[in-house]
Amino acid sequence: MDPLGARLNIVEERELCRWANAYVPSYPDPPAEDRTSRFPVNEELNRKVVLWEGDITTLNCTAIVNTTNETLTDRNLISERIFQAAGPDLRAECSNHLKTCRTGEAKMTKGYGLPARYVIHTVGPRYNVKYRTAAESALFNCYRNSLQLARENSLQSIGLCVVNQPKRGYPPDEGAHIALRTVRRFLEKFSSSLETVVFAVTDNDEDIYRRIMPLYFPRTKAEEQAVLEEIPADIGNEEGEPFIQERQIRIMDKPIGPEDSTEADESFEEGLLGLDGVKVGAHGFAMMEGDHDKARLQQLQGKNSDEQILLEQQRRYQRWLKRSKTDDLSDIAALRVLYQSGSDIFGRPVVVIVGRNFPVNVIDLDKALLYFIQVMDPIVSKDYVVVYFHTQSTDDNQPELSFLRSAYNLLDNKYKKNLKAFYIVHPTFWSRIVTWFFTTFTASSIKDKVRSVQSVQELYHTIPPEQLDIPPFVLDHDIQLHGPMYSQSNSNPDFTTSAEDAGNL
Repeated sequence: MDPLGARLNIVEERELCRWANAYVPSYPDPPAEDRTSRFPVNEELNRKVVLWEGDITTLNCTAIVNTTNETLTDRNLISERIFQAAGPDLRAECSNHLKTCRTGEAKMTKGYGLPARYVIHTVGPRYNVKYRTAAESALFNCYRNSLQLARENSLQSIGLCVVNQPKRGYPPDEGAHIALRTVRRFLEKFSSSLETVVFAVTDNDEDIYRRIMPLYFPRTKAEEQAVLEEIPADIGNEEGEPFIQERQIRIMDKPIGPEDSTEADESFEEGLLGLDGVKVGAHGFAMMEGDHDKARLQQLQGKNSDEQILLEQQRRYQRWLKRSKTDDLSDIAALRVLYQSGSDIFGRPVVVIVGRNFPVNVIDLDKALLYFIQVMDPIVSKDYVVVYFHTQSTDDNQPELSFLRSAYNLLDNKYKKNLKAFYIVHPTFWSRIVTWFFTTFTASSIKDKVRSVQSVQELYHTIPPEQLDIPPFVLDHDIQLHGPMYSQSNSNPDFTTSAEDAGNL
């Protein structure tokens, strides 16, 4: 701020580059036979939307959106910045007047010290693959209700943050699809109610939005045709809201023709009476499909529900795998957190994870997961082992359990099936507690494969020293703990492994 208290870094919404004027990549000429797009080029809408990477608290527009929790006290980065910039009056209004906000709901307050006149608060959902449709519907409502609130209050412009926060486990690319699709459908219906919609994203989300935005807001005919194959099959209803196909009413378009009414009525009555020579169900309404809600419940309760969950997991994994092959992950690779290091005595590849090299608070966890998939996917198709060096790791190197849970649920089953041993070197008391909790309640399928190792020497029973690339600080720490003359004779005999044990490790 300047000496008079005015903000110096205000970004004027009207000066931002409209999507219609943004750089358009070169695409091949559209095919001679025009294919119909569900999101055709619309110049008017493209002039209303903006993709902007920046601090939403500096945006001078009529309202900005804050993503928070049910008690309006969430401590995510966006929310904390908004409350800090707005001053204590905003927190007081939330505490004294709004008090709570349900998932998918939107409520509005004044902007106070912000450049924006108003703040619209909304609560994003927690993501669980078993309840994916519910999470999608809730996220849709976050964006839709925020836009509707702006429309009802005649607001001219709105800055949308990324509502689906990583701490709630929502896949960022799926969240971007819902955000962009919802805004597109809203503007198609109420174009005159809003002059500008700004997608205010962070650097972590900018690449995702820039890649997906042409699907819903193509700027040229060539772009529209080029992205057709990338548009998801399920784009929701006319408002963009996800729906369950099985819940659509299934009644024949014309069960009875006027000329057939008498004959059909007679057949219907005879069918009910069970008279000989009459086919029960000849009447049109008897040809309706069964109770799909009941069938859906039976399906979810039966074995097919597991198959559906597995198919959904595989679909999500394949999408992440595709991204891992195209995104620039060189910054993550440079950290040397994860790498392959030779083979054990049974010929199984050894993957090394170095905990101290993982700066959780300063890296993009989504990119870290993409790099993990990039390295691991070609390895996990057959048996493999993992060595995790917990040596000198601190809280700054430990991702939250919610992230680990989401990552574990995303990974293909081959990761868990073909993992034969997971060695944790230099564990601490706290790491043992966390490992027990995680493998008991989330990753029970690998619980029996986890081994705590007190010294590097213990690894040499199954992994020859020349096959193990160990960071120097790990070796130095090991010498400090056990002395330079530490030998295999002092190691834990429980880790002596024979070829007969190979199938169990």
